[in-house]
Amino acid sequence: MQKNTIPCYYGDYLQLDKILTAQAPESAKYAAEAHDETLFIIVHQVYELWFKQILHELKAVMDVFAGEEVKDEQLTGIVHKLKRVITIQQLLNQQIGVIETMTPQDFMSFRDYLVPASGFQSIQFKMLEIGLGLKSDFRIDFDKNSFYSRLNEKDRTFLQQLEHEPSLFERIEKWLERMPFLELENFSFWQMYQQATDAMLAEDKSTVQAIEQIAEHERELQLAEIARTAEKFAALLNKDKYEQLQQSGAFRLSQRAMLSALFISLYQEEPVFNLPFQLLTCLTEIDELLTIWRYKHAMMVQRMLGTKIGTGGSSGHDYLKRTTEKNRIFTDLFNMATFLLPKSDLPVLPAQVKRRLGFYFAGEI
Repeated sequence: MQKNTIPCYYGDYLQLDKILTAQAPESAKYAAEAHDETLFIIVHQVYELWFKQILHELKAVMDVFAGEEVKDEQLTGIVHKLKRVITIQQLLNQQIGVIETMTPQDFMSFRDYLVPASGFQSIQFKMLEIGLGLKSDFRIDFDKNSFYSRLNEKDRTFLQQLEHEPSLFERIEKWLERMPFLELENFSFWQMYQQATDAMLAEDKSTVQAIEQIAEHERELQLAEIARTAEKFAALLNKDKYEQLQQSGAFRLSQRAMLSALFISLYQEEPVFNLPFQLLTCLTEIDELLTIWRYKHAMMVQRMLGTKIGTGGSSGHDYLKRTTEKNRIFTDLFNMATFLLPKSDLPVLPAQVKRRLGFYFAGEI
């Protein structure tokens, strides 16, 4: 039933008088208006609207992880919100196809009127990157030097303050570190895991050595790769070695957080781990879709500009390509596949641990 006392009118509710009159092509100020500049404006306005919705969803997620405890029932809502973010990202990636209906010469008809405006100045996108965990220390060198240089003082101050706030990456890391199942009573999963991985790698080595139809240099390459993998497994379980790799940039998550994420992924079918595994999968997909967006954006810029510099002064396509490769956030969750075991090789969990990871009724019917 109706709950409002003042009638709501569609155009007023959406403030269409503001939205539909918010396209003011710069080219019209100097010459005949460039037809495709309206498309260019609308596409970027739509991006900013979706960025606002993504930030709205992530704020709600961050508020939950800011607490000392995250309850299972809260994870349901978090996963739902992250899946909504993923759906929006998929739409944003498709939207690049709309702007690519514009030819390079169409773009040239108004591009020079936009200097020095640039996507560098999208405050919401920078908020999204920082909020997810891509702070200055983790950016490519060009970004470290220029991330704030093209902003006015108000925006620069706001974002610099945001850098000091905990990111989603940091919140997730603390949450993973609190997982209680790594050491439980007399149970140590990692002793079992090390035995299982040693046996798996030994079997791989024996298999390579037993193959007759293989060139000796190829056999040596495969054995060397197995040895490198063994070193990675050893570092994962050794605090000092792990910290050395972390300092070199090979890992970003703390060792305990990484082990917790791995345990969740290995035993994802256990009822208690169902929602945490979905959460980790969502974070991986968000990072992947953001990387795809960067890549598609880089290809679009190359198509429109070739090797010209961007309006914001960057090297255009070359800069965007480097951000695609380097400006990542949850790479540890991608690289975790290195340490997964086939389900048939997983250590069998003791009954008391299985009971804690499952759902059971502890009362009378």
